[in-house]
Amino acid sequence: MNYIDAHVHIWTPDLAHYPLAAGYKREDMNPRSFTPDDLFKHTRPNGVNRINLIQMSFYGFDNRYMTDMIALHKDVFVGTAVINPLGKEPEREMAALAKQRVRAFRILPRLSNLPPARWLEPPGYAAMFAAGAKNNQAMSCLIDPDALPELDRMCKRFPDTPVIIDHMARIGADGTIREADVKALCAMAVHKRVMVKIGAFYALGKRQAPYTDLAPLIQAVVKAFTPRRCMWESDCPFQVVGGHTYRDSIDLVRTRLNFLTNEDREWLLRRTAEEFFFRDR
Repeated sequence: MNYIDAHVHIWTPDLAHYPLAAGYKREDMNPRSFTPDDLFKHTRPNGVNRINLIQMSFYGFDNRYMTDMIALHKDVFVGTAVINPLGKEPEREMAALAKQRVRAFRILPRLSNLPPARWLEPPGYAAMFAAGAKNNQAMSCLIDPDALPELDRMCKRFPDTPVIIDHMARIGADGTIREADVKALCAMAVHKRVMVKIGAFYALGKRQAPYTDLAPLIQAVVKAFTPRRCMWESDCPFQVVGGHTYRDSIDLVRTRLNFLTNEDREWLLRRTAEEFFFRDR
């Protein structure tokens, strides 16, 4: 118990106070409501009592709903924000958001308007990586395997910056787990501040509970990074739509992966996320 979910999205149907970003409409919100109260119906019965929130794309660079909910539930939430890497002085935004319990920043190729081979070239990313090292705020990467070489370049340039790779670099998102992709992800373990989120099982491989087809991938990642640099994530609410359940996700790590020791499970389900997201800064 006392588990930590390292990756959850929330949003509200209250569009008057929290309007959607340009290009999004109410119909894009599925489910229409996923507030903290909606979330807790899934987390609390499964022993999860702390959560890292991920800024939802509906809100663009307006992180207010997430930070307001963090302030409302101080003992439960920290956050991963989204800011404009092409904006003026993103490092100032990072420092300001640190005061609101924002521990990381989601980055992805789409924000730079460049192909994956060059996605971290904009100078704003260099400023963010430098500030991340200074503030102990992570770059949380929503990427596919083709974006790993460019991330590797930046990790060499900024070795003290914490980096988190979301969803195991989405290996198997097309239904096929390729050995070359697994090797590319595992090679990132050479960078000592890189961590990996183990989750989004509903979207990888066969996409069917109990998700044991993903065991070889997870085993390779945990072996490369060690359990102390891996953390479980549900990617809720997307985990709980389309016939999947929250318990399906946590139980893969909690009870089904036989290669994990009890101590390994403790790191994946609590201690790794606790050490990074919830220790006093």
